[in-house]
Amino acid sequence: MKAVTFQALHTPLAFETLPDPTPDPGQVVVKVGRCGICGSDLHMTEDAAYGCRHGDVLGHEFAGEVVGLGREVEGFRTGDLVSVIPLMSCGKCEHCRKGEVQWCARFGLQGGGYAEYALTRPNQCIKLPTDLSLADGAIIEPLAVALHGVNLSGLRKGDKALVLGAGPIGLAVAFWAKRLGATVAVQDIADFQRDRALGMGADAFVVDPADPVGSAERGLGGKADVVFECVGIPGLIDQAVQQVRNRGTVLLLGLCTRPDPIDSFAMLSKEVKLVTSAFFTVPEYKASLDKLAAGAIEPRLLVTDTISLADTPAVFESLKRRTRQCKVLIAP
Repeated sequence: MKAVTFQALHTPLAFETLPDPTPDPGQVVVKVGRCGICGSDLHMTEDAAYGCRHGDVLGHEFAGEVVGLGREVEGFRTGDLVSVIPLMSCGKCEHCRKGEVQWCARFGLQGGGYAEYALTRPNQCIKLPTDLSLADGAIIEPLAVALHGVNLSGLRKGDKALVLGAGPIGLAVAFWAKRLGATVAVQDIADFQRDRALGMGADAFVVDPADPVGSAERGLGGKADVVFECVGIPGLIDQAVQQVRNRGTVLLLGLCTRPDPIDSFAMLSKEVKLVTSAFFTVPEYKASLDKLAAGAIEPRLLVTDTISLADTPAVFESLKRRTRQCKVLIAP
């Protein structure tokens, strides 16, 4: 099969041929139909903290067709279209039974989507309704990540929500926050995502690097009840503390692997609640799929391009610089 593989840190991915996957008794082979390029994929190729090794196939936002089944697999047949939950787990422990698979002792992140075929397990496969496309199946994961963050934040109807960062996760947060009845402002340092943010549900889009605190307050009509940090660069937690109301919440979704000193006195003096969010639960993944199946069209605005597997290394490198892309899908 054709695949795109990790070579080394700070090095372009490689387009090459690998052996076709063979399932063990409990595995499923999925012919990848669409796979999203995630911001965390970009980070993985630049930061040793993620532990990528030579030859790894990245890609955890994917959907496709079941084309192979281990002899012990039940509930699926070849030809089923599925979205793959990229959280590996045993499927049997108490955490797995609750759908909180990220706490399973056998937890790991599922890759493999940057290839024609990928191995996974049946407890990670969610069948797609007939009216959803493989492209829809590939954007469920970022929707679920955003929903998990919104749920953890305690956001309520009538609250003011400020979203820092107009990338796919930030825009998905705006979508869910608006669905919950919040007033939503998205703040970024560039203007090109304005129309997409408003289309996803934001009431205001704020760009004023010289005055991020004041401009956000003017856009929202007051301090935020909840600030969602969806970028992951040092300094934004402190900015969020300035932007949130007394006793408000700052919810961290941005991945930051660099040291980020925090002004704890400023946080303490306002009694700000700092909440972190990682991954999602299986019910949140299914809720995201159900929202698309029920007719929500806004999340499809995230997709700005679909590329071939052969073009992936070059496009991947270009995305390490700020572009006008939002969510790029690979069509192997």
